[in-house]
Amino acid sequence: MSLLTFLVRRVLHSVFVLLGLSLVIFVIARVMPGDPARMAVGARAPQWVVDRLREQMHLNQPLAVQYGYWLGDALRGDFGLSLVTQRPVTTDILEFFPASLELVFFSGVLSAVGGIGLGTLSARYKDTWIDNVVRLFSYAGVVTPSFVFAIFFVLIFGFALNWLPIIGRLSEQVTAPPAVTGMMTVDALLAGQFGTFLNALRHMALPALSLAMGSIAQEARITRSSMADNLSKDYIASAQALGVPERIVMGRFLLKPSLIPTVSILGLDIAATLSIAFLVERIFNWPGLARYGMTAMLNKDLNAISAVILVLGAAFILANILVDLIVAQLDPRTRLRAARSD
Repeated sequence: MSLLTFLVRRVLHSVFVLLGLSLVIFVIARVMPGDPARMAVGARAPQWVVDRLREQMHLNQPLAVQYGYWLGDALRGDFGLSLVTQRPVTTDILEFFPASLELVFFSGVLSAVGGIGLGTLSARYKDTWIDNVVRLFSYAGVVTPSFVFAIFFVLIFGFALNWLPIIGRLSEQVTAPPAVTGMMTVDALLAGQFGTFLNALRHMALPALSLAMGSIAQEARITRSSMADNLSKDYIASAQALGVPERIVMGRFLLKPSLIPTVSILGLDIAATLSIAFLVERIFNWPGLARYGMTAMLNKDLNAISAVILVLGAAFILANILVDLIVAQLDPRTRLRAARSD
């Protein structure tokens, strides 16, 4: 099965998954206690206003008809108005999502570099004090929530040492670049504002590292375990017996097949970061999608909640597709197994 066919199949499967997710979100939003129309206009609005809004929202129609109208609007990018911001939810998503995407991207880079690097180091010095230290860090990092790391980093690097900023995306005295992508670092580079780019990186360092710590620990543990298992394989012993330099054995013959389970978990961890980032974004006052979604849940903003969940679901699906493509390149047998299952 070709790579293009593999990709098309995954995209088609993803469409049905998103449709199922949208149905679940819609049903939950409609069966929750409270009248969506009353919540939208407020408790003091006269009843005739509520009745008119119920008619506009098709709430007097059967549930299947309501879902049809809602899905049609969602496909056009119309999720209604947010009860909190009183703006179209789509406008809010476009404003807050780039900040979270930027944070998750840098967190993912730290996770990949740190996790694979530590895992490789641990496997290289297996059963030494270096291996023991990395394994201890891995166990501690996996069980510690990201917001605990965030509080620790704020106290140490923000207050005690005053090395890095802890609030917002830019310092007050720094001029923000023209908004193109909504990602501060990218927009700063596009505008040629390298000072702004460095300032944005300094603001992103602590929240990105807070989100990455758990993934770094997880990837280090998986990489170390996978490399340790592959070290006992015959082809590694053959390469070493033939006098192949150790750096080539570790980098070309050992690391590549060992990365398959690491990449599989890393992609899902990066996607999951979007949904678990709300406390970290709150601690660092980061104007991202996770923080927006938490505010929507606290205020029962059903339109915003539905949109945020769909965006997060799409992120998970996209991460799964990218992971499958990377794994298929690392291990072509994956595509062959998929072809045989057809």
